[in-house]
Amino acid sequence: QVQLVESGGGSVQSGGSLRLSCASSEYTMSGHSLGWFRQAPGKEREGVAATDNSGTTRYIDSVKGRFTISLDNAKKTLFLQMNTLEPEDTAMYYCAASRYRGYASFGASSYDYWGQGTQVTVSS
Repeated sequence: QVQLVESGGGSVQSGGSLRLSCASSEYTMSGHSLGWFRQAPGKEREGVAATDNSGTTRYIDSVKGRFTISLDNAKKTLFLQMNTLEPEDTAMYYCAASRYRGYASFGASSYDYWGQGTQVTVSS
């Protein structure tokens, strides 16, 4: 089974930054749909950012201009750089990858592998 492990979460003040990492046990992470999702207590899980083998990136409106998704193929690591964090960004963040080659998607059903999650807490 492919394993994804997130790290980099923590507690920051509003306006601060965090960089989340997602390491994969696969030989390569390229050629697959890759995404970051988040879920706050009592809320549904939502897609935040996604990318694919073509280099296409997608973001939900609320994080555009603040978050950046990127992939380091050599390190087999997916990143989510989060700047100008807001209390509304507080959630458990998960990385995800598709089994087969695909495209950037915010649909959870598009993904087959999920990390255990890393907590992000933003205080006022």
